[in-house]
Amino acid sequence: MILQSDTFAAIDTTIGAMYGNMSYGQAEFLGVPLFESTSLLNLVVRFAFNMLVAFLIVHCFYFPKSKRRDYYFTFLLFSATMFLLLFLMENVSMQIGFTLGLFAIFGMIRYRTETVPIREMTYLFIIIGASVINALAMTVSYAELLASNILLLALMWVLESPRVLKQTATKIILYDKIDLIVPEKRDELLADLKARTGLEICNVEIGHIDFLRDVAYIKVHYYTNEKTYSSIEGITKYKGLE
Repeated sequence: MILQSDTFAAIDTTIGAMYGNMSYGQAEFLGVPLFESTSLLNLVVRFAFNMLVAFLIVHCFYFPKSKRRDYYFTFLLFSATMFLLLFLMENVSMQIGFTLGLFAIFGMIRYRTETVPIREMTYLFIIIGASVINALAMTVSYAELLASNILLLALMWVLESPRVLKQTATKIILYDKIDLIVPEKRDELLADLKARTGLEICNVEIGHIDFLRDVAYIKVHYYTNEKTYSSIEGITKYKGLE
């Protein structure tokens, strides 16, 4: 007697129920597969690729100028955590509004113990953006994903290159020749600052003016060939000297 297809289906279901819902060699526990080689390989490959991109961004573009090991540590952990969070939640039905909201929260985060400089905030935004792209771009080809990351790295290389954008820095100076801060004597002010500081000054901003002491705070923008970023540039007076 020839068994019908529904009979085979019933037998298959019965066997699966008897042996712990083992279908096609996949064991499950509480309805969740214990091991899926394809998903695991996809996770490992994409995670390694994302961390490579994050490492290149932090180590090759950010760290050579800033020399901030605390942000080095923070950026890499942000990248890994953001990638894993979005990659694992991608399999869950998730509204686009939640994704954008999560992205905005991490993108606009501020630490209460320290004001995060604009350069560090920019790199944090880039790190998060790259992690989101690498985690959620599941419908595009690997060639498109690779091209997107290469374009991002190339743009950063161009913008960080001193040949394209000449590097500038700032200093806040307590200036004593208050008679030179008027607009009519701007050229004399620039000449005096260049002579006294030895800097190639490109712009000057006048801040707080103290007529009682005949001094004014001046923010000086100048060109520099230094490859490192100084974190002390914006300090007006060291607290230990007060």
